[in-house]
Amino acid sequence: MTKLLVVEDDIIFGDMLSLYLREEGYHVTRVQTAAKGIAELQASAPDLILLDLILPDTQDVNPCVLYRQHTSIPIIVISSETKVSMKIHSLTEGADDFICKPFSLQELKARIETVLRRTSAKPAESEQQEQVPGEGPRRISLNLESRHLFIQGDMIDTTFSEFEIMRLLFNSPGKVFSREALVNNLRGFDSFINERSIDFHVTNLRKKIEENPKQPEIIKTVWGVGYKLVMS
Repeated sequence: MTKLLVVEDDIIFGDMLSLYLREEGYHVTRVQTAAKGIAELQASAPDLILLDLILPDTQDVNPCVLYRQHTSIPIIVISSETKVSMKIHSLTEGADDFICKPFSLQELKARIETVLRRTSAKPAESEQQEQVPGEGPRRISLNLESRHLFIQGDMIDTTFSEFEIMRLLFNSPGKVFSREALVNNLRGFDSFINERSIDFHVTNLRKKIEENPKQPEIIKTVWGVGYKLVMS
């Protein structure tokens, strides 16, 4: 049974959401603060987090930042915040999707299943691990089963979105991907993400994998088009 952790301080909304999800066959654990949610990560080992942005113990800190320090499992933000800047900020801080209140519970279920499908899909045996042992400015390897990225043998923590961007670029080195193509491959047409979000994700990736993120050697910008991965 898929286990969900709901971090929501609104008692009425949280109860309604939890009841619906349980009726849909999920195992639901609900808490009302960010700290209790972090404690539940080890206790209940959830498969996905539904995270409200405004919690009593986070003040001005985006809770996505706090949770990404403890886990790499998918996070869907559920919030009454409708500003595009807040959505982009949450996505760049580690959220895998963002849905605004009020929303259709059926739509939420579809988004949960979409994110879980993308994160839990098993690649073919021949695709389990891809390595480039000595090519390019820095040695890169991806383990597609465990969803780990390695640079020079060191494991790099990535969000779901960052890993998917790296996987797409890695599988077609030298190919230029437009921002639109990355958006469509990453989330499909029905989840919130835009071309500006892609730029933020690439910026974060460069900080993690490039020796000098301001002069990238691995993920190159093709001005006016998009991005490509350089292997040599």
